[in-house]
Amino acid sequence: MDMMASSMRPSAPSSNPRLLRLLVVSDAWHPQVNGVVRTLEWLMREAINHGIELYLLTPDQFSSISAPTYPEIRLSLALPGTVAKRIEAFHPDAIHIATEGPLGILARLYCLRRNKRFTTCYHTRFPEYIAARVPIPLSLSYAALRRFHNAAQATLVSTPALCDELAARGFSKLRIWQRGIDLNLFRSGERQNLNLPGPISLYVGRVAVEKNIEAFLEADIQGTKIVVGDGPSKADLSRRFPGVRFTGVLSGKQLADIYASADVFVFPSRTDTFGLVMLEALAAGTPVAALPVTGPQQVLGDSGCGIMNEDLAQAAREALLIPRQKCRDFAAGFGIEESARCFFEQVTATLIDNA
Repeated sequence: MDMMASSMRPSAPSSNPRLLRLLVVSDAWHPQVNGVVRTLEWLMREAINHGIELYLLTPDQFSSISAPTYPEIRLSLALPGTVAKRIEAFHPDAIHIATEGPLGILARLYCLRRNKRFTTCYHTRFPEYIAARVPIPLSLSYAALRRFHNAAQATLVSTPALCDELAARGFSKLRIWQRGIDLNLFRSGERQNLNLPGPISLYVGRVAVEKNIEAFLEADIQGTKIVVGDGPSKADLSRRFPGVRFTGVLSGKQLADIYASADVFVFPSRTDTFGLVMLEALAAGTPVAALPVTGPQQVLGDSGCGIMNEDLAQAAREALLIPRQKCRDFAAGFGIEESARCFFEQVTATLIDNA
């Protein structure tokens, strides 16, 4: 993708003579399909409406290698000088570092060496994800992340509960960024006859150990289970659970339709900081069954649009009784337009360099 002429960036309206130039650095980008990537795409589309000219610095602009056990995640092999030249070519007014990967680390180094202000975002519980794969103490991982983020002017987090948790771990300058989804897309889903035994229980997301998908697949839920997504655990899980339908990655209208066609959306993760997929399901009218942990508690709250229970099967059975219109009405408060406004206000309030 050519950052200087991205097809994703709308043209500037003639009535706006000077747009603020914002550079967003992200190690998460296509071919990954996740909440971070979708959010960045939406921000690109919304930027012009907020007087922002937004550029992305992403792994597809550099030589890269696949992450171990995770081929769709590309790790950039960029050098500090190369990243510095790319950043300076944009003449950004503001810099936002979205991820803590190789590009994020080099962009942070650039900012610190040149005394440039920047913001970061805490999207993912990397310490827990790492601990699920290798025996590294959480205290060490959190110490590294705390050092990374505390150098920023502000670190954006998705919920007040996550803000409190990170503050207790020594993170500073935390600000809330309410997340949102493309309501027009997910409201457009059409309920299909899937010709499968019902009820239909759906999971959408990365198929990886940290998502706790086995808890869903092992739960005694009647009907048919569908898993949408890809990841390093897909081959093993599809072999062990032959009765489950694994569709691979779906997007656009196909994804909206599968959300609308499900009877219940099951969210088994214990580690997600938020969980945009729950809002996507609700926008399509599908109630949620989840564990009583931070992500679902912050998304669902006392809305009555989902059931949280350590017994996922019980949660799924109870969620079937929730009216679909109630779910749609609740999700209507989480549009991407308001989320984008919040993001751009937070970033520009702290990052404009007047030096």
